[in-house]
Amino acid sequence: MIVYPNCKINLGLHILRKRADGYHDLETVFYPIGLKDILEIIPNHSDETGKEILFTQSGLEIGGDPENNLCVKACHLLKKDFPDLPPVRLHLHKIIPTGAGLGGGSADAAFTLRLLNDLFKLGIDTDTLIEYAAQLGSDCPFFILNTACFAGGRGEKLEKLEPGLKGYQVILVNPGIHIPTGPAFAALHPNLPTKSLKEIILQPVHTWKDELVNDFEKVIFPEHPAIGAIKDQLYRSGCHYASMSGSGSTVFGLYPSGKEIRPDFPAHYYIKNVPA
Repeated sequence: MIVYPNCKINLGLHILRKRADGYHDLETVFYPIGLKDILEIIPNHSDETGKEILFTQSGLEIGGDPENNLCVKACHLLKKDFPDLPPVRLHLHKIIPTGAGLGGGSADAAFTLRLLNDLFKLGIDTDTLIEYAAQLGSDCPFFILNTACFAGGRGEKLEKLEPGLKGYQVILVNPGIHIPTGPAFAALHPNLPTKSLKEIILQPVHTWKDELVNDFEKVIFPEHPAIGAIKDQLYRSGCHYASMSGSGSTVFGLYPSGKEIRPDFPAHYYIKNVPA
């Protein structure tokens, strides 16, 4: 069985406070967009290695030990509660850039949970899938719902909403800079915003420029000026709103549908245009 885990952008991101458990309380709007990986899971009856999970990967390179891949961790997580799950062969073709603030790894993990649930008819309801996903990462629960959501807590408290993005297209620009999430959080000074993101997001898109902010830009742009320059260039090219997604390094711009976009970026930059 094959599924297509999509990525997300963050429409605004406020880091409110550091918690006693080491995580941060935040508020953001997760918005799904149509850049997708490819994930296949099949029963592995013929495997002679004795492995419960045989993981292979193609496409963009993923660093680290394959056993630490979130898809593999998702399989082990369900295996603990469903010991009769048969061995599986799992293949991930990676298209979404990693370390880019797009949540690709979180999407792969959440879709693994969903696919195992469907493939083996485990009968896990949505709320319980969200609980499993929260054990894998703060962004993972969103991809169980996979619809526009206001998120609170550390990202697991989700409330469905619909920002007014009908009639817009999204351009993603990634300069190939990997931003580790941990140091990015450590450099931030959390603070409470004067105006709730939930209130701002319901305003017309053309009003977002001066109010809808991603707190990570304050620490990432000085450290990596090339990322801030992308945002400036998108505004010069006529977008209605531009922002870094998550903790970076992808910057997105919202343009009216049908507008011809001619971004002037270095040839090695990753650039993708998708409907909103």
